[in-house]
Amino acid sequence: MKEKTIVITLGLLPFLMVLGNSMLIPILPTIQSALVLSNFQTGLVLSAFSIPAAILIPLIGIISDRYGRKRIIIISLVTMILGSICAAFSGFISSNQTAFHVLITGRVIQGVGAAGTTTLAMALTGDLFQNEQRSKVLGILEVYNGVGKVISPIIGATAAILNWYSAFFVYPVVAVIALIGLLLYVRESIEGKDTLSVPTYIKKVTGVWKREQDWLLPLFFVGGLGLFLLFGTLYYLSFLIEETYHIDGFFKGTAFLFPLGAMTITSYWTGKKIKNNHLHMNKLMILGFSLLLVMFLLLIFFHTLAFIMLFLTIAFAGLGFILPCANMLITSSVKDEERGFMVSLYGTVRFLGVALGPIVFAKWMKDEERMFTNSFFLLLFAGVWVGYKMNLFKVIRAFRSSETKR
Repeated sequence: MKEKTIVITLGLLPFLMVLGNSMLIPILPTIQSALVLSNFQTGLVLSAFSIPAAILIPLIGIISDRYGRKRIIIISLVTMILGSICAAFSGFISSNQTAFHVLITGRVIQGVGAAGTTTLAMALTGDLFQNEQRSKVLGILEVYNGVGKVISPIIGATAAILNWYSAFFVYPVVAVIALIGLLLYVRESIEGKDTLSVPTYIKKVTGVWKREQDWLLPLFFVGGLGLFLLFGTLYYLSFLIEETYHIDGFFKGTAFLFPLGAMTITSYWTGKKIKNNHLHMNKLMILGFSLLLVMFLLLIFFHTLAFIMLFLTIAFAGLGFILPCANMLITSSVKDEERGFMVSLYGTVRFLGVALGPIVFAKWMKDEERMFTNSFFLLLFAGVWVGYKMNLFKVIRAFRSSETKR
């Protein structure tokens, strides 16, 4: 029972992180209209959360390696609560310009707090669980991440029926629940009293990076690119559904259920399937890249809503095969005392993907064919890079050879 409670508490951390942006995606047009914002300013509502988190994550990782994950997560949750209250307060300000500045300030504070949630949840999982149990819990964390993405747009779109700033009152509720679970059920993984000096620590983790970067770099890129495409296409869908097809409110939120739900299901299945088996991970990454590449290639030519929803659903199911494998490979690549830093670097790249997706797609979506073409070639580059560095092509040849023998 206690172990389940620990897993739920850890799962709430990525869930809370996902709420940070996903809940606002369907209500971005409403926020834009209410505060009279440009497309760039509207995209900044998402990026103001992700950019501070991306910048601070490596520092948070180093601090957590020295002073313990639990206490840093507690501070992060309190900070996120304060930022949420500030962002919600912007809805009561009459001046649009002032309200926007207060909203962005609140979002930045939220982002500072968010830096200590998802990546430290992954690092803490690596500390508390071993081998097959570790891969299973990491898969569950990706499920919480996915479930958050699925229900967040519905929560946000439903809350916007009242007013656009109602969504910001959801964050403190979830954060308080996670805080209580953390204080009561999760033990500290390291104390930090016997850790190395800062120069020695930096020298050590730099050595780890130099030793492992050859295969870590492509995995980092894939994680960042996956979330870049996810949040970029969701941003595009939000405006497409409302402005072109005039779907709003609760039903608009449910439109995101299909691609995000597919990703959640495959993430959960992958987390349970891979255990610590590198061959399984390689095969699933090949499958994931294949689905992504084929679907984004088709999206270059088909732009009706039905086709877009179908192809994105299959594409992000493919992403659900890739991310848990990347998470497991990265969290298991280093020792406990180095994991916070390495996972935090990975988290930074993921957050940069989340931050840049809406901004870049705001420019790209003026030309849908070019937008999906760019996305396809980015995926092709990532697939070839990972395939070469992770020897995935050898897996394909071995598979074909075994099929021929049969």
